[in-house]
Amino acid sequence: MTLWITEGDVVSLMHLGDAISALEEGLKLEAAGEAANMVKTHAVWGGRNTLHAIGATFEGAGFVGTKTWGHTSGGATPLLILWDSGSGELKAVIEAFALGQMRTGAMSGVASRWLAAADAHDMAVIGTGKQALTQVAAVAAVRPLRRVRVHSPSLENRAAFARKLAAEGLGFEVEASPSVEAAVEGASVITLVTRATEAFLDAGMIAPGAHVNAVGAITPEREEFSQGLFQRAAVVAVDNVAGAKNLSKEYKRYYDGGPGDWADVKPICQVVAAAGGRPRGADLTLFKAMGMGISDLSLGIKIYASAVKGGVGREIPHPTRAKPRLHGD
Repeated sequence: MTLWITEGDVVSLMHLGDAISALEEGLKLEAAGEAANMVKTHAVWGGRNTLHAIGATFEGAGFVGTKTWGHTSGGATPLLILWDSGSGELKAVIEAFALGQMRTGAMSGVASRWLAAADAHDMAVIGTGKQALTQVAAVAAVRPLRRVRVHSPSLENRAAFARKLAAEGLGFEVEASPSVEAAVEGASVITLVTRATEAFLDAGMIAPGAHVNAVGAITPEREEFSQGLFQRAAVVAVDNVAGAKNLSKEYKRYYDGGPGDWADVKPICQVVAAAGGRPRGADLTLFKAMGMGISDLSLGIKIYASAVKGGVGREIPHPTRAKPRLHGD
């Protein structure tokens, strides 16, 4: 039987700390050549609506899978599909909205663990949408945060998010900032999680020693930071180089049309596997997440195993493997 695993099941089976650990395991497999991504693809309709598809193979773990979703003004309903890598048998259909939030947050947690200063305690988050809370929680899981400053162009949104974040009781001070400049001044970790189409973070706004997670601009019409960040960065990393080459406006401008060399861009799996961390005396480190199949499957495989062990999920019949009917049969 195939398991259908709901959003509620996902939340019951995995918390953010589990997600960070599962993701690091998957990244180590990628670095060892035991997991590989399908290049992310997307299509656009109606101006701002996007259809996405990502996937990965975890041959050693016995799974392959894809995640697909349509992002519209009305929302999205992503699904992660897991197959047996040997037989092609459908193992699970996982409702993947909560999984996606955990995966995206966990990736920033991993990047911050390896690239932010060990004593980083002052965070700025720009953007207050559905991903923002998980982004802050993931950084808080790996660094001793004392203060988080929040900015959104909407006074109402940033105030509401600051209240919501403070109510979580994560043990740090929360401030709503009136501008990007005020939010990031002196911050040691900066996370960008917006749908902006023009750069709003300039290199001159950022204090020496900071780490930047840029996770909002995942399609070519979006942009969050200026080109000056590349010039200051001691480490420039991404979740997936092919995804950045294909879809990141910021990276394409600097590395295709500017002075940069793609050979200098590090996949985060190499950073994790080498355990090298932040270079001593680094002025700035920069991480860009586009979304990739290995991230989703790292969490999905663990969720599926926990569901099987705990008897969680709804069994559905396997799809019938009917023989194709030929003309004249």
